[in-house]
Amino acid sequence: MPRFISIHRAPGLSRDDFAANAGEVVAGRYAKHVHTYANLGDGTIVNLFDADDEDALVREFERLGWPHDEIHELELSVTAEELRAMVAKR
Repeated sequence: MPRFISIHRAPGLSRDDFAANAGEVVAGRYAKHVHTYANLGDGTIVNLFDADDEDALVREFERLGWPHDEIHELELSVTAEELRAMVAKR
């Protein structure tokens, strides 16, 4: 299943606001949440989701009431260990 990264801007979002959405995010009707990175101070939120396609992820964001600034399908995922192995092979 394709994995997507999404970027959201939500200035003023608090931990309580974030937690209030958690149940619906976990429910994942059209896409499956994988991980979230957030800087609540400036409102930058980066999510990883698995979805059949970008349209399914957009439907999930519409269901959640989340505006999004960017969505990108990931083509490469590399751990620090895998990156070190790549460098060592060169």
